[in-house]
Amino acid sequence: MFVAVSRHRCSACYKQFKKKEHLIHHLSDSFHSIHQPKCGVCKKHCKSFESLREHLLGRLPKADCMKIFRTHGCDICLNVFDNPNDLNGHRDTCRLTPTVPLEPVKMLCMDYEMEKTEFVETGCTHVPAVAMDCEFVGGGSDGTFDICARVCLIDEDENVIFHTYVQPYTTITNYRYEITGITKEHLEDAMTLKQVQDKIMEILYNGESIWRARSKGGKARRLVGHSLKHDLSGLGINYPDYTLRDTARYQPLMKTNFVSHSLKYLTKTYLGYDIQQGVHCPYEDCVAAMRLYKRMRSQVHLTEEEIDTSNFTKSNHRTNIFDSLSAEDLMDMSPDALLDISRPTYRCWCLDLIDELNDFERATSPMNTGFPANVQSVGFAARWLSVAEENISEEDKIDMDEHSSWNVPDDNQSSHSSWNVPVDNYSAHGSWNVPVDNHSTRVAW
Repeated sequence: MFVAVSRHRCSACYKQFKKKEHLIHHLSDSFHSIHQPKCGVCKKHCKSFESLREHLLGRLPKADCMKIFRTHGCDICLNVFDNPNDLNGHRDTCRLTPTVPLEPVKMLCMDYEMEKTEFVETGCTHVPAVAMDCEFVGGGSDGTFDICARVCLIDEDENVIFHTYVQPYTTITNYRYEITGITKEHLEDAMTLKQVQDKIMEILYNGESIWRARSKGGKARRLVGHSLKHDLSGLGINYPDYTLRDTARYQPLMKTNFVSHSLKYLTKTYLGYDIQQGVHCPYEDCVAAMRLYKRMRSQVHLTEEEIDTSNFTKSNHRTNIFDSLSAEDLMDMSPDALLDISRPTYRCWCLDLIDELNDFERATSPMNTGFPANVQSVGFAARWLSVAEENISEEDKIDMDEHSSWNVPDDNQSSHSSWNVPVDNYSAHGSWNVPVDNHSTRVAW
């Protein structure tokens, strides 16, 4: 006699377990969260975009997901669209145009004044990020010791704010000309390493004291780059880890075994163009890293309601909430509830955008701007500004008593659709069946 065995399925990766205790242990150790890359068809969570790409287009892809993705998916951002026409229009904006590298000619220091960000009376403001890249020549008897010889910093709009050659502090035995394009003549009248350190520190700390910047406060800028620890070490600069946005160490951009990709691979795969086709240009690498950061930051994983009700952005993202709950409490929770309390081992860059929006909200609070007292969310504040600009009365356009949420706009994903793939045993309207681990489901078309 056949006896049906009830299984407990993970709401993130769809693995099934015979015992609830095994599911709880799995979620506690796997660090699933809403910030992980997800399949736009079956909604399966993947630990990196590389893993998601394997799921959709790899050697052993999910057949039903691959079939839909090939006709409705973008191979760069891996998003899925309802309408193929929307996909065609999206591809024109998703694939970015290459930048023009700066020629490695003998030059004076390019130093552009970057305005220091002043705090408003509330103590909150948006501090733009900067991207940095260095080029290294070789020292030592075999030429393998890295010596910084060129450095470039840009702002979020890809404008150069600092670009210079650096005088070597020791003998150079290998200029690595084929890669750097640097010769002895380029370094003759260059800035000293100490001058470069002082200038970069001035830009990064943005007029803030070092002790306050290290305590996660103040006006210190986020620093974007690829292998930033290596660049900072070559410059002899210490900068707080919480301000670093390193595309080489960001888990969603790493390989499935969490080994770093090259910046060249990331740019080709996630931005759609080639870099480092000859001599490496630090400006070109800065722009690529900044574009990757802004693309990852623009992803919206939390709705406005979740932002307002969740303490995720305020608490340590590495806190394991499973350890603070009793076994009885965990056993009473559903798989979806267990996923809600799971936290990733990294800080998602989308939270940077949420922090900026929260700063905007506090800076434009009723006590500072004259907004109505019930304008408390970023969405309502943005809508209120729009209404004010059009000189339309509040009563005619906004009912502040409604409990509606306004989505944070995302230019890069404004046309992205949400494929409704239920994974429980109920039917949704549509014409495509997508089996998910023995559960026959339908896609809402």
